Amino acid sequence: MRSSTLIPNIFTIAPCGIINAANAQNFEAQLVTTIESYPETNLLVDMEQVEFLDSAGLMVLVRTLRLAKTHENLLLLCSVSPSIMILFELTQIDQAISIFADRESAYASV
Repeated sequence: MRSSTLIPNIFTIAPCGIINAANAQNFEAQLVTTIESYPETNLLVDMEQVEFLDSAGLMVLVRTLRLAKTHENLLLLCSVSPSIMILFELTQIDQAISIFADRESAYASV
């Protein structure tokens, strides 16, 4: 369901499909495990394959942002679909998390 890649200083997770109340807990567990396993590495979530994100998925990203900050790391997002970007803008999460057009832009920012 998800792929992951580690390059120097950035661990990338690429979820796919739908992130909602039914699977948000598993998604959060993967993000938390990654942050705790690589405490000196930033986390990039590539949203290219994500079709839908509900409030449970949004809360996962907010909690993950807080955890990343406690480790003095960044949480980055890339390849966010227009429909999900609207959700981020309405909730102003786009003001708290750096969002990039693609992986290359995110990698270049760190």
